[in-house]
Amino acid sequence: MHGSDSDGSGAGPVEGDPAARRRGSARLALGRWLRAGLPEGRRFLLLCILAGPLCGLVAVGFHLGIRELFAGVLALRDAVGPLGGFLVLLLAPAAGGLLTGMILRWVEPRATGSGMPQVKDSFHNRFGEIRLREGFWRFVTGVISIGSGNSLGRAAPTVHISITVATGLARLFRMTRRRVQAMVPVGMGAGLAAAFNTPLAAITFVFEELLEDFSSKVMGAILIAVVLAALVERALLGERPVFDVGEMTDFTMEPWMLIALPLGWVAAASGHFFVGLVLRVRRYFSERAPIPRLFHPALGGLMVGMIGCTVLFLTGQTGIFSIGHEDLNYSLQAQHTWQILLLLFVGKLFATALCFGAGGSGGLFAPTLFLGTMLGGSFGYGLVEAFGLSREVAAGCALLGMGAFFAAVIRCPLTSVIIAFEMTQNYSLILPLMVGNMLAYFLASRWRAIPIYEAILLQDHISLRRMPNYRGEQDWKNLPVSAIMTHRPTRLRASATARDAFAQIREHHHAYPVVDGEGWLCGVYTDHELREAVDHDEGHRLVRDLLSARKPVTVFPEDSIHEVANTLILQDVMQAPVVSRKEPRRVVGIVTLHDVARQQNALIDRMEQQGS
Repeated sequence: MHGSDSDGSGAGPVEGDPAARRRGSARLALGRWLRAGLPEGRRFLLLCILAGPLCGLVAVGFHLGIRELFAGVLALRDAVGPLGGFLVLLLAPAAGGLLTGMILRWVEPRATGSGMPQVKDSFHNRFGEIRLREGFWRFVTGVISIGSGNSLGRAAPTVHISITVATGLARLFRMTRRRVQAMVPVGMGAGLAAAFNTPLAAITFVFEELLEDFSSKVMGAILIAVVLAALVERALLGERPVFDVGEMTDFTMEPWMLIALPLGWVAAASGHFFVGLVLRVRRYFSERAPIPRLFHPALGGLMVGMIGCTVLFLTGQTGIFSIGHEDLNYSLQAQHTWQILLLLFVGKLFATALCFGAGGSGGLFAPTLFLGTMLGGSFGYGLVEAFGLSREVAAGCALLGMGAFFAAVIRCPLTSVIIAFEMTQNYSLILPLMVGNMLAYFLASRWRAIPIYEAILLQDHISLRRMPNYRGEQDWKNLPVSAIMTHRPTRLRASATARDAFAQIREHHHAYPVVDGEGWLCGVYTDHELREAVDHDEGHRLVRDLLSARKPVTVFPEDSIHEVANTLILQDVMQAPVVSRKEPRRVVGIVTLHDVARQQNALIDRMEQQGS
């Protein structure tokens, strides 16, 4: 970390800048006053009390900014007539994407995507180090991107922004690095509570998505911030639930509720497809897209406009654009036909995957809830027409689909149950909702071991030092080795001398892949062997001449940790390059027995903590 002072609480004043020195002096004075007047525990409590309302205000401002900008887009559409209106909706997301791309390219690259992967990386790898600047530009790009009509949501960006506010307060109060890190779950809970008016789901989400287990010590801090943030949100926006279910019946147990079983399976399958599509599109744009990165969000926005205008022409509905709040409400009130629901589902699925994968700024929460609602409503209308049931059954199925699809994509099963209740304030479908959600979660976890946010981090060559979502010995051993390997390892050039290769190494590791002039794997050379060559007058020899004649042991990124550990032990090696399955000589990482042991030790530590 850069510029940390003795207590790890933040950077000092910049030399030569009078304004920076004054600000730094004021922070130091504030820190000394607080340390003298309040113990650290009480300062942390004061931080939680301050963070809650501030995060609530930020969340409300973000929501209003998106709503007003999109209302302006719709007003412009209405003002220019039918043909011009289609042109406005076609180009507005692309224009928003272009502005977003300019900010991401030249101002703040970490404002891309939803913000959740950045949050997890910050919490698990960098003691909660996340700049307030990121939150500011996340706010700006989120309003522009989502408000211009791009098919993304505001919940995850709100969480990211709120965490920058919470950790910024901790640095202002000169808290230690551990206390700054502890403000990440506080900000996360407050942000989600204010974004969706769901305080209970916000608490469960923090524990399921970020923390390893439930802790009463952490619960108190999160609870304070969540309650205060929700109070601010309700005071400014009202007491109504986020989604309007109209006069939805309070259901009693009936045979039609068995639809939760096939619906859970279909939600898992479609959620699995959706996650895979998002990751494939994202990989294409990051590795093979023929246009400059600056224009990626604009291209994603243009595709959203094309899909949205097509669905609008066929259905008369604008749900593909922005959050799609109105169409989601209509579905929960059983006011759409199954044809409209199905078209909205397909259109939103592809529009969201293309927009997010292209690097747009926005989240996946709202699109996931939208997709699940459309999917469940389609199933419900099938029951209504097949068995002559009332239309309220279609509305109930829409609610079941909302929870099941969320569980399949976001992988927080307890949150998926609670958030559906809190957002609709209808509690009569708890049993079928729980059954469908758990089935969707179980199947999706079986089909894809790594949840979407961790998969995005791995695409960005970032491995979490701890893996909070993987519990149990069998679970983590079945993960692909890409979850724990070192991405972009230091490579030695086969044509370099041992002395030159040693001099060029900036960070020493146990071993290094050796590659030829085209970047293809030639072998593996350990740090110990390289040091011996330099120390024993063999530094002038080429690295290729010092390699063992033995063919290097390699593994693939998709191999499980258990399989890789067995391979290393059976082949009697301490490490193995990880290579592409399509190009077996292209190095994508390296894994060591130490990496495996570190995860096993982390598992043992967690089990001991849970047992104590």
